Amino acid sequence: MRTNTTKIKLNEGNVVYGAIISRFAPDTVEIFGAIGYDFVMIDCEHGPMDLDQVEHMVRAAEVFGITPIARIPDHADSTILRFLDRGVQGIIVPHVNTREEAESVARAARYYPDGHRGVGGGRAHDYGVGVSRDESTRWVNSQILVIPMVEETEAVENLDAILAVPGVDVLHVAAGDLGQSMGNPGPTEVRRLMSQVVPKIKASGKHVGVGGNSPADAAGVAEFIKLGANFITVSSQGLLRLAGEDFRQRVEAAL
Repeated sequence: MRTNTTKIKLNEGNVVYGAIISRFAPDTVEIFGAIGYDFVMIDCEHGPMDLDQVEHMVRAAEVFGITPIARIPDHADSTILRFLDRGVQGIIVPHVNTREEAESVARAARYYPDGHRGVGGGRAHDYGVGVSRDESTRWVNSQILVIPMVEETEAVENLDAILAVPGVDVLHVAAGDLGQSMGNPGPTEVRRLMSQVVPKIKASGKHVGVGGNSPADAAGVAEFIKLGANFITVSSQGLLRLAGEDFRQRVEAAL
């Protein structure tokens, strides 16, 4: 049975870094594992991957020692079950705005007595080889990361109630949709609200994620970490663009 190293690092007080990968690219997963990132966000909210492709992305993560976490497209129990059965060790769930929604997600992600996830065999349980069903379900429950996204003003208004939900490990605050729900006031206002939300989540004892980070804005990410964020995501495409632009600029400057 596999250990969720990202969950261990979070619980030890470390900051963890993850690359958002939106298309089927197992080699990209492997590269981020090789360079020492902690997790990959396999993005199936915005990305086009099917479940077979997700499973191959998970295999790549396992080989290179990086935690596979999926951003799933909706809250449905059946969606949560099918992604977790592929072997992902965490789910990032968009648009969780109420305590009831957070409770439903947390319980759908875990087996009895912590939830009502449907019991099946397969790769998440090492196919039942060398482990009993009771042992594997307890282990899986302990290793899963449940990560609702705070990306609407309704979630901010209901934050105290959401923070009280057992089984929620990380609350991931995302700038893009949060700004949209605020009426697109501009990045300064969105950052101001995030700067209020992040310390509040941290003070509750939950881990705090921040998303929508520009790869060029390392200082801005550092400021959120100073406020308490410890689960950091960044676009792999954005990192590629930044590196490509930097290489060309350095070559042209040397001519």
